[in-house]
Amino acid sequence: MLTINVAVLLAVIVFFRLRRRTQARSRNEERTTAVLILALGVVLAPTPVGQGIVDLLGQLAGGVTQASR
Repeated sequence: MLTINVAVLLAVIVFFRLRRRTQARSRNEERTTAVLILALGVVLAPTPVGQGIVDLLGQLAGGVTQASR
């Protein structure tokens, strides 16, 4: 039985959509890509990987804030 992780599938779709040249995209394509990225974020958020990304981004933001003082 083959199982497909939804997060991995969305990540692959987003990767290939973002590889296209920006000039070749219509507004509809850009909206679709934004919705796919949002869905990927919602799928990843409750996972340990998603929490690790949030922690990493929080540390980076804290470092940037302290460096600017």
